[in-house]
Parts: sequence; C-alpha cells; structure tokens
Amino acid sequence: MAALNSELCIKCKGRGYCGKQCRILSRIQHMLPKAKNHFSGSSPPEIFVGRIGYPEVNTGILSPQEYGESEIMSMPELWFEKNLSIQEILNHRSQLVYSRFKSKISDARKTGRFLQIMQEISLASKPVSTEIFLKKPIKPRIIIDKSFPLIGNPAPLKSVRLEENPKIEKKVDYLVSDTDNKASNSILELYHSNINTSQIIKILSAGLLGLKTKRKLVPTRWSITATDDTISKSLLEKIRYYPEISEILVFHGYYVGNHYEFLLLPDKFSFEVIEAYMPGSSWNAFSQHATFSQDYEGFNRRKTYASSVTGAYYTARLVLCEYLEKIKKQASCVIFREERPEYNAPLGVGILRELGRDAFKQPPEKHETIQQALESMQKRMKLSISRFTEKSWLLKNYKKQARLSRWF
Repeated sequence: MAALNSELCIKCKGRGYCGKQCRILSRIQHMLPKAKNHFSGSSPPEIFVGRIGYPEVNTGILSPQEYGESEIMSMPELWFEKNLSIQEILNHRSQLVYSRFKSKISDARKTGRFLQIMQEISLASKPVSTEIFLKKPIKPRIIIDKSFPLIGNPAPLKSVRLEENPKIEKKVDYLVSDTDNKASNSILELYHSNINTSQIIKILSAGLLGLKTKRKLVPTRWSITATDDTISKSLLEKIRYYPEISEILVFHGYYVGNHYEFLLLPDKFSFEVIEAYMPGSSWNAFSQHATFSQDYEGFNRRKTYASSVTGAYYTARLVLCEYLEKIKKQASCVIFREERPEYNAPLGVGILRELGRDAFKQPPEKHETIQQALESMQKRMKLSISRFTEKSWLLKNYKKQARLSRWF
C-alpha cells in the first residue's frame, strides 16, 4: 500500500487525488510566486528535462521572479554546507518557475531558440539573468521524484531572452566543443577538473556531451544516475587492484531525516545498500510499518539497473569509491540507510551524495569483529539492526568465506 500511495504522489502533482490537501504543496503555498505572464530573474542556473512521453519530453528553464544570488535554490552542495532544513529548502524550491516547452531528445543537435538558451544556461557556473514570457500563468503543481529535488510552478514558455552572457568555465567550454569525445570521457574530465557534480548532471542532461552525431537530451533523472555510475565505474577500474583494508571500519552521518551507516570489511570489493523507509517518511507516508529496498553487487560489475534502491544506490557507490580511491584500498561495504519520519518531503539524491561525502571525511570507528561494529551502529539507529542484517546478501556471503587472517 505504501508503494502505491508513493506512486500516487508522483502522479498527482498536488492535485489532491488522495482526497486530502497535498502535504508538500500546503507547506509552500505561502511562498509560491505570483501568477505573472512576464518576469525577469536570475536562473540559479538550473534546467529540467522530463521523461514522461519519451522520446518527446517536457524541457525547460527554472528561474525565480527576481534577481539575486540564486544558487542556493538549486545546489544540494550548498544546502548541506549551510545545514538547511527541509522547510528552508522547500521555500527556495517553491520560488522557481518551470518555464517549459516540448522537445524531442534528438533536438539537442539542432538550433531551436528555446533549446539553445536552455543549453547556454546549463553551462553557466553563476546565476544568469533571464527574461521570460509565458503563454499562461503558472499552476500550483509540483513534480516529485526520489532522484531530484521538487520541481514546481510549471507554465508553457512563449519567449525567453538572456539578459547577460553566461559565465562558463574554460574546461566546460572546451569539452562541450569537443564533438569527437565520448560522453563518458567528458564526464570524467569534468569531474577530475573539479566541476561540481550538479553542474555535470545539467550539462549531460542538456545534450551537450558526446560525439556530434550521438548527442541527445537526457531526462534529468537518468542523467543523475548516469553521472554517478560513470564516475564510480571509472574509479573501480583502479580500486579493484588495490590491497584490501586490514580492519573493520564504520562511518556514519545524518542530515534532515536521512541516517547512513557504512560498514567496511576487509575483502575484495563488493557493495550493498539496504534502505528502510520508516512510517511517516517521504516514501512511506501512509503505512504503519517500515518498508525496505535492497540492491547489491559482487566483485564483478553489476549488469542490471538497481531498480529497488534506484538512484541512491549509484550515489552511495560513488562516495564509497571516492573514499577508497583516496586511501588506495579496496573493501566490501554494506550500507544501511534509515529514512526517518523527519524526512517528510523528497529532496533528491544530491543531499545523500553530500551526506555520504561528509561521513567519509570523519575519522572512522575501528572494530575487531563484525558483531562489535553492529552493536556500535545499533546505538545510532532507530530500527533494530537485525532487520537489516537478516536481509544482507553481503554479510551472509562474508560469513561463509574463510579468511587468511584467521591463520596469521
């Protein structure tokens, strides 16, 4: 029932299909922009490419109806850095107007005016002053998803004009112009050039990376996963040849109702994520019982999409790989995530990426046995840890293996 109602929230978009006032829309009603057909403002910068109706999808620009430093409306990196509350993030998101138009994914290789401006905005490293004319006033609607933060205030775009030239990093400009470079290679070059993950996702989504004849728009949800997956796979090419860690390590972190426990074990690389959605949380709002999602992979590459945990799986794998690359080691890692009742509105996987990165910056707990590690983890968790361990593929397989360390 919980899954059904969560899916209803995605389809409903605040229309009240459940017979009640939308629990998310009602919290931002007072912040919604005025119903204007013409306005100017500073796009954070942000764009959005939908996936419904693929290969012909809604695409568009997000911008507030005012000028200013609007990056805070768009960047999970800043939300985590400033420790913003859910309500503060929703207040920021509610001010963005989603000026949209229909596009075919192959339009990325064409020169349509709307799409060209959207692509220019996706390249910008700073807010871009933009003048927008709408065909109709905005509607009090929202688009929610596990992967990306709330998108609201959709309205059909009539005309758009940039009021200034976007500021574009030299590395970004160079790689977008390189039409002989594969998209995966460009993603990695941007990543290693310290372009933040959020911007790489936007550039990929806008269809600006890859071979000239193969460039296409990528729905935002897919571009998030593709970016995290591409980078972590590249890091794993080296990590699989590193020596194993020599002791059991535990990392943990918490942000706006999301609690992570990372358990690293001395072994060849393997990876598992088990998520618990507690009653009242964002994706289990209508049930009285916790529900679980689980995905995993062994030493060899995963060949299918992590359809249970979805985008959060690839985000968690990325932050783990960043840590293992930093220490030049490999390990088996099982991740327990509690989505608690405090997490009562979806904010996307970007905040989980930053939460995980921060957790791995902290000194790890070191334990002699798995049992000691689990007992320590339990002290921070709300649910019984046995509900996670009894499901864990990685722990069951780890216990079956004879370790060389037993004889040395």
